[in-house]
Amino acid sequence: MVHVDNAHETVLVVDFGAQYAQLIARRVREACVYSEIVPNTISVDEITQRAPKAIIFSGGPKSVHTDGAPTIDPGVYELGIPILGICYGSQLIAQQLGGTVNRSGRGEYGRTELHLSQHSSQLLPQGVADGDPVWMSHFDAITEPPEGFHISASTNDAPAALIENPDRRLYGVQYHPEVAHTPHGQQLLERFLIDVAECQADWTMTNVIEESVNAIRQQVGQGRAICGLSGGVDSAVAAALVHQAIGAQLVCVFVDTGLMRLGEGDQVVETFQRTQGIELIHERAADVFFEALEGVTDPEDKRKIIGEKFIRIFEQAQGGIEDARFLVQGTLYPDVIESGTDEAAKIKSHHNVGGLPDDMEFELVEPLRNLFKDEVRAVGTELGLPDEIVWRQPFPGPGLGVRIIGEVTPEAVSVLQHADAIVREEIATAGLEREIWQAFAVLADIRSVGVMGDERTYARPIIIRAVTSEDAMTADWARLPHDILENMSSRIINEVDGINRVVYDITSKPPGTIEWE
Repeated sequence: MVHVDNAHETVLVVDFGAQYAQLIARRVREACVYSEIVPNTISVDEITQRAPKAIIFSGGPKSVHTDGAPTIDPGVYELGIPILGICYGSQLIAQQLGGTVNRSGRGEYGRTELHLSQHSSQLLPQGVADGDPVWMSHFDAITEPPEGFHISASTNDAPAALIENPDRRLYGVQYHPEVAHTPHGQQLLERFLIDVAECQADWTMTNVIEESVNAIRQQVGQGRAICGLSGGVDSAVAAALVHQAIGAQLVCVFVDTGLMRLGEGDQVVETFQRTQGIELIHERAADVFFEALEGVTDPEDKRKIIGEKFIRIFEQAQGGIEDARFLVQGTLYPDVIESGTDEAAKIKSHHNVGGLPDDMEFELVEPLRNLFKDEVRAVGTELGLPDEIVWRQPFPGPGLGVRIIGEVTPEAVSVLQHADAIVREEIATAGLEREIWQAFAVLADIRSVGVMGDERTYARPIIIRAVTSEDAMTADWARLPHDILENMSSRIINEVDGINRVVYDITSKPPGTIEWE
């Protein structure tokens, strides 16, 4: 397995169940410092073995006073490693070290004002003024910090909004510096990482490429590798990265599942075979996938069937390629987290992670496994891939198979392809491609009554899903202008047969996911 982080100092983000744990890890990387998410059950021995440069405790949904609330081995405070607690993490530090955390009787949520104390602060950036806004989301509050800590800032409902013990390099902040609503938040994190923990800011995409290339060469040696091109950003960047490492030892296989977006197959062939000069095998296998998916409606079953067929076709395409025992995949860090690890409960099995058959004959090469999506885009740009590939919207490995609720048929795919193309065309026409993380159509397995002309219809609806996000770990529904939604609806109903209703999904992640299945 290819790993690219061995040469870098690591900051561990301890997850106490916060929706923002992944965002914290991403913010650390924005400071050019490598980070990983670990569970709060991690032991002191495990931490010692990993030798992190710093530790950050995430927030969490529970109260420190709740029975069974997550905690951490208190021996971690004796390791001499700088620790920053955020929200719940700050309260946990206070409670475990002898401070007082009280239930204030009312919470503090959203934007509030920060009030500075007379104590100097190692964390607050220069220029932060009394009354500056911060983002809060808590019910309990620290009322008395532990011995050796001083209070650097407060808010109306958090008397100890920032506590510091510079001698032990232990810090707690009640508000959320990782969110954009706290203007100085990133600077505070960087002061902790660079000034306090003295991390080396060497996590750059140039370094990642160099280290990945070396790791790929070491793993593959003189062997041959196959990369499955799905048409998405991840597999494209993975292919370009591996091609830079081993050149002609790589053969890309584009399995045309019949489940791609409209016209996407032709673009994949054009980009990689003609523009990038990578050897490409084009396997047209739509009939195989449709036959295997006949009558299947459960989304997990669909993912696993598509994953297994994908691999079997790879194995067939392997014929004649000497020593082709390596399979390149565009697995990302969020894929690993969402598919269920020690750090996170399983949300869904990703095609690149949980959908692979047990008897797979390939050894995996996953050079992007430790990267977030925006890091992958940066790597792709650095490698010279065209913008239309690098900035393509994320697309699930199983393709439209998991955007069709219910049975996947050629007819359903055709309907969804044309509706989805309209959604993306309208987003592009409005100039919103870089602002929207994903915009797509979903075909629901229900019927509703409608009237078209003078006739009654009983047809399926299209659900439009558009979200904004930075890393896909959290997402908000996009506030698209009404005229754009009107254009989408009008065009879909008039141009796509079998659709008589269009609805817009206004669910954020969490509680929903970006994809419907």
